[in-house]
Amino acid sequence: MSRFSPRAALLVAGLVTAAVLGLEAHGLLADSAPGVAVPAIGDGAAVDAGAGRIVAEGRLTTYPGAEVLVGSEVAGTIVSLPVIEKQRVRKGELIALLRADDLAAQLAEVRARVVEAEAEIRLAEAERARAESLYAQQVDTASRRDRAVRDLEVSQARRTTALAATTRLEAEIAKRRIVAPIDGVVIVRHVDSGEAIEARAGIVTIADLAQVRIEAEVDEFDAGKLVVGAAVAIAAEGYDGRHWRGTVEEIPDSVQGRRLKPQDPGKPADTRVLLVKIRLDEPTPLKLGQRVEVEIGG
Repeated sequence: MSRFSPRAALLVAGLVTAAVLGLEAHGLLADSAPGVAVPAIGDGAAVDAGAGRIVAEGRLTTYPGAEVLVGSEVAGTIVSLPVIEKQRVRKGELIALLRADDLAAQLAEVRARVVEAEAEIRLAEAERARAESLYAQQVDTASRRDRAVRDLEVSQARRTTALAATTRLEAEIAKRRIVAPIDGVVIVRHVDSGEAIEARAGIVTIADLAQVRIEAEVDEFDAGKLVVGAAVAIAAEGYDGRHWRGTVEEIPDSVQGRRLKPQDPGKPADTRVLLVKIRLDEPTPLKLGQRVEVEIGG
């Protein structure tokens, strides 16, 4: 059996040493980074624990239809405004009353015309019956009978006109009685009693504070990390150390411009975002419109 020469042995030892140094330089040996475990060949790459975490800012809002700006269809002067801010109201409850004295006077007048027309109709019906009887007995002429029929039709038309005017005026007066369209709380009162308002002007804003959620502006580049049903932690300034639980309930199909100016000056303000809807899983002291920070997943 042949033996290695000393020269050959030195050459092999040098090659092994060079290989070991090369592996250490590339971080492929566990001893090259003390305290850090190196995965064995075939193991998956290490995953960052915060890789799926999304941090975003948002606001507390109501669900669609749970916040309503109550206004008037017509211009007028407010003579009664019995509600105040923070007052709870029920659907159909009086919110404001506009002056309608002139309309009420007109309504009384047309109602009197209805009564007058009905009296004329009763008389005209009696006249027609008498004229038809006399004509049948050949005591009177057909022209007199026809005149009686015409007088009855005219009286009926007058009543119809008066009834239509009554309906119109009642509708106009009803427009000046503004009622709550939903159950909720008056969060803003925009006017005061005695003020004159224009048509479609806001009088109060009513919100159902039992139907609130978070709308968070998530950077479009985090869209791939979003999942409906993901857990959310919610925090807000002024409530240091407190967090509330939520759940992602809706992810929109399109991006939009950012509405909230980022509090972090390092973040770009012109980024496109997804307005993600987050359900609150527990009661919170947060106020409607309050700015919050959310942490999704992680």
